[in-house]
Amino acid sequence: MKLGPVVAGAALMAVVAACGSSSTSTTGSGGAGGGKVGIDYPRADSDFWNSYIKYVPQMAAEQKVDLMPATNSQNDVAKLVSNVQALVGQGAKAIVMAPQDTGAIATTLQQLENKKIPVVSVDTRPDKGKVSMVVRADNRAYGTKACEFLGEKLGGKGKVVQLMGSLSSINGRDRAEAFRECMKTKFPGITVFEEPTEWEGSKAASMLQTRLEQNPDIKGIYMHAGGVHLAPTLQVLKQKNLLVPPGDPKHVFVISNDGIPEELEAIRKGEIDATVSQPADLYAKYAMFYAKASLDGKTFKPGPTDHDSTIIQLPNGLEDQLPAPLVTKDNVDDKNLWGNQVK
Repeated sequence: MKLGPVVAGAALMAVVAACGSSSTSTTGSGGAGGGKVGIDYPRADSDFWNSYIKYVPQMAAEQKVDLMPATNSQNDVAKLVSNVQALVGQGAKAIVMAPQDTGAIATTLQQLENKKIPVVSVDTRPDKGKVSMVVRADNRAYGTKACEFLGEKLGGKGKVVQLMGSLSSINGRDRAEAFRECMKTKFPGITVFEEPTEWEGSKAASMLQTRLEQNPDIKGIYMHAGGVHLAPTLQVLKQKNLLVPPGDPKHVFVISNDGIPEELEAIRKGEIDATVSQPADLYAKYAMFYAKASLDGKTFKPGPTDHDSTIIQLPNGLEDQLPAPLVTKDNVDDKNLWGNQVK
């Protein structure tokens, strides 16, 4: 019989406990008695994050999490700090957040630790400050996969643009550094133009347009986030008469990150060539799972899980690195991709 999500999660906790990680130690002020979970959404101007926002209540209900009304910090770390303080004041015993500036949240994390309130960080890993669990995929692998895909498509020669996210975010840094290092090591014949877009579509459009005017022979683009970069990138390519099928000599190879439905449709149309599917559904599921587990006094140790991921040790906690598959025209219709399940 196949285990359901909650039962499978319980099985994981049992396995971890059997490996020596205590299943009775108290990690949150609620201890084994549970408590309310406060959650802050990082933004609502991205298709990826809007999908995550839709998944959270569903996953909370399935796992019987006492979820408080959500706040939204709108990509503003000061607002995130204020929202977290309000949630704690309203009785939150655990916090789920996704800080976009991963260096500026350390003081708040220290305050939460002092109050014995566990924190689950989704998608982003705080640079400092204790976290109970980071629910994330391997973002360095994103950059490496993008590099290898473009490097092979271009035959190791030519010019590419990397539309980077914010470098104040660990995700932006991980993706950018891995892409850069991979290109330098494996494809030294490719010139990389780096554009720090701060996760803003308007900046991505302006930067890409300028690069294409200066270098009309660019043949590859790596977008750090399809949720904010896809539409402006396609618009610029269309204006430049470069939005052509893969078989056309003018085709610019494009790979993205996120796995939103719009990216999958763009792959089907031949407008972009690939994306790395960042699991919005699993982010919501395991954010709720680990928040509840922390209130129930469960602890975890590094190693493989029962949901095709690996928990790794961080200087300030643990990270569950969830699977993020490469999607191309060969597997774009896979029904298991979360982007194909969104209605």
